[in-house]
Amino acid sequence: MSKSVAIWLFACAAFVIVATQVGAITRLTESGLSIVEWNPLKGALPPLNELQWQDEFARYQTSPQYKQVNEGMSLEDFKKIYFWEWLHRLLDRLLGLAYFLPLVWFWKTGKIPAEKKKPLMGIFLLGAAQGALGWLMVKSGLESRPSVSHYLLAAHLMLAMVIFCCMLRMAFIFNGPRPSGSAALAPIRSLVRLAVGLVAATMTWGAFTAGLRAGVLYGDTFPMMGAHLWPGEMVSLSPLWHNFFENPAAVQFTHRVLAVATFVVLMALSAKGLMLKPSSPLRLLLIALCAMACAQVGLGIGTLLTHVNIVVATLHQAGALILLALLMALLHNIPHRGETHATR
Repeated sequence: MSKSVAIWLFACAAFVIVATQVGAITRLTESGLSIVEWNPLKGALPPLNELQWQDEFARYQTSPQYKQVNEGMSLEDFKKIYFWEWLHRLLDRLLGLAYFLPLVWFWKTGKIPAEKKKPLMGIFLLGAAQGALGWLMVKSGLESRPSVSHYLLAAHLMLAMVIFCCMLRMAFIFNGPRPSGSAALAPIRSLVRLAVGLVAATMTWGAFTAGLRAGVLYGDTFPMMGAHLWPGEMVSLSPLWHNFFENPAAVQFTHRVLAVATFVVLMALSAKGLMLKPSSPLRLLLIALCAMACAQVGLGIGTLLTHVNIVVATLHQAGALILLALLMALLHNIPHRGETHATR
């Protein structure tokens, strides 16, 4: 396998983290609805003169967000929210180019084996789908409601997570064989898979929490929610199951529960893995996973107690992606129980 292909894929995965962080800032500053059109080519350039800014602002003034939330906003304030949405879209475009152009070159120079071409092209198609999904998300806040659908927001984040994990998976494969002694961790492979699922579920409800602005509720208390372990209004909707998807208090409670469950599993995974006495690289990977899980819990609590401070909340989202990266590294380096060799 080619190391240069691995480096390219690792770089693209890092680019995904940057793009999602700008996306988080865009959401937290409520800037995502500032651009009311989707022009994949023309939209790469921001307004370049005062007339163009006035035209762009006039289009925004027709949106529900302006009419219901930001009526009377000045052009200067509009430029601030426009910047974050424009930057987020620009980074997504650049990420597409940073993935596609080297893919073509590696393909033509024969550095990609035949069996790896379909997975790599599949990642590109997922990226194209992500662009379309991002526009559908924005469009959901341009018709009557002044905010995007929290379901589409979660889907947008989850698709980014899938693309990120797929890039890492392929990068690890191109990077070379597992380190020696990796077979020692085979007993915890199923636990790693469980941890990946829990991180994904926690991120999903984190996106629901952000989309419903539920993070500002009960921000002064943890682990309690007010004077109780769970909020009294968390079952106010009917049927009951709607609360866990639509009720802000219940959504935040669910996010907290999933986060605690994820933390417990990650601690158990790290402890059990270290007890198996793996080789030094894998031991360091398990220690890093344990440390990142602790940091992520701290960032989550900090996000609540600071009433969703932009810096803390953005780092909290980055922490989730770093956890996923560490888990993907473990999955790559741990063989299936039936495998007899330490390489794929």
